[in-house]
Amino acid sequence: MRKNFPLAIEGRHPDRVLDAIKHEIRKYLQRERRRPVPEGAQFWDFDCRIGATRESADPVPVTELKPRLDALARDGLASVYLEILARPGVRVAPPADAAPVDG
Repeated sequence: MRKNFPLAIEGRHPDRVLDAIKHEIRKYLQRERRRPVPEGAQFWDFDCRIGATRESADPVPVTELKPRLDALARDGLASVYLEILARPGVRVAPPADAAPVDG
């Protein structure tokens, strides 16, 4: 998904516009994760970028999308560019010499 979301829509409260954008992000991620994973892959991973424009968008992990969206909305931007691209992922085992983590 590569999309430019308007943050200021006449007649709608800014918080509701932000909620609608977050809902669309969640729907897209769920839809992509339901797709069958290609041979040799174990899960869907996502390459995400967010920013004021396409040129100024910074790469972020999926978990940082919503906090960054909130921060950009607080800055008073009229719109925000969001890019989420799915790619097959493979889990990598931690190195054998890594110290065990106590739970």
